[in-house]
Parts: sequence; structure tokens; C-alpha cells
Amino acid sequence: MALWDRIKDSVQMMQSQLLAKKNDVRSGAFRDAGMAMCALVAAADGAVDPAERQRVAQLITLHEGLQNFPADDLLRRFDAYLDQLVADFDRGKADALQEVAKARKKPAEARAVIQLGIVIGGADGDFDTTEQAVVREACRALDLPPAEFDL
Repeated sequence: MALWDRIKDSVQMMQSQLLAKKNDVRSGAFRDAGMAMCALVAAADGAVDPAERQRVAQLITLHEGLQNFPADDLLRRFDAYLDQLVADFDRGKADALQEVAKARKKPAEARAVIQLGIVIGGADGDFDTTEQAVVREACRALDLPPAEFDL
């Protein structure tokens, strides 16, 4: 199986698992960690073009696994994390990873944050190495083994 086929299958599997956990991930910690994760993936290469920002925002509002939360609240949080990353990438990344780490107390939510990052990263058909690297960093912040997610 080609690398891309494995990545595509992994993204689809993460999407299914995230949807299955929809009712288990309702806390504010998950919401905040999830939006920080989305921003980290969107800015993984150190820059965010407006089209990418819009694409991720659209995925956030349409994603069934996030419908426990008001879309405008999710987008406000996503934009705030993304603005921090754009203003000062290193500091914004440290702050976002710190927010991600808060989901570590609930293993189901921690895994859902990682799954969300993988879904967002693979949504454009290219879960590239910089996106994978930032999701691996989030795994470490959550005390989860990256290998559990084929990273």
C-alpha cells in the first residue's frame, strides 16, 4: 500500500473514531485544546494563508464531532490561537501546546484532540511532514505515544 493510501486510511479511521466519541468530548478543556490543535496544524509550517485559514474554519464549523459547541465560539477560539501563532510563532506554539496539554486529564478527550489534528491535517489530501511533526508534539504534551496514531 502506498504511503498516501495509508495516510488517507488513517485520516478516515480517525474521523470515524472522533465521531464515535462525540458524546464523550463535551468539556471546555477539549474545546480549547481542540481549537489550539486546529491552529497548530493550520500554522504548522510557520505561515497561514487566508485560503488555509478559511478551509480549516469551514471544517471546524461543519465537523459533526464538534457540534456539541457553538460554531461561533469555536471559530473565535481558533482565530485567537491562530493570531498568536502568526504574531509570534514560537511563543504561540508554546501557548497552544500548553492548552493542548490541559486535555491530558481525560484520556478519551486527549485522544480526540490528536484525532482532530490528524483529520484537519489530512483534510486537504496532504498530511505533510510539518503537520505530522506538530501532531507528534501534541502527543508528547498529552503523554500519548505517537505510534498509537501511526505518527
